[in-house]
Amino acid sequence: MGQAYVSIYEIQGPSSIDLIERVPDIIHLEQNYPNPFNPTTEIMFTLPSRQNISLKVYNIFGREVAVLINEVKEPGKYTVTFNANDLPSGLYFYKLQTVKFANTRKLVVLK
Repeated sequence: MGQAYVSIYEIQGPSSIDLIERVPDIIHLEQNYPNPFNPTTEIMFTLPSRQNISLKVYNIFGREVAVLINEVKEPGKYTVTFNANDLPSGLYFYKLQTVKFANTRKLVVLK
């Protein structure tokens, strides 16, 4: 299975008002970059509130090949580095899911 490294960009500001202005308004899953890639790519998403999320990668047959995140996350912008060293070249899908949201995007591994 692939490996994931998660980092959050901390929201910093001189006041609590500044902090509130920088919290995302919606859940958003961005296209991975680079795409196609070998061996790593970055997947970015934003959360407007504390939520239990899962971020998983599937092959073209719908089989889960990697679990990148499966936990509660605080509001903010996240970047996950996905390492596909153990996967063959091909088309894959990654899916971000919460209780009220799901979005899926394509990624291509080229070796």
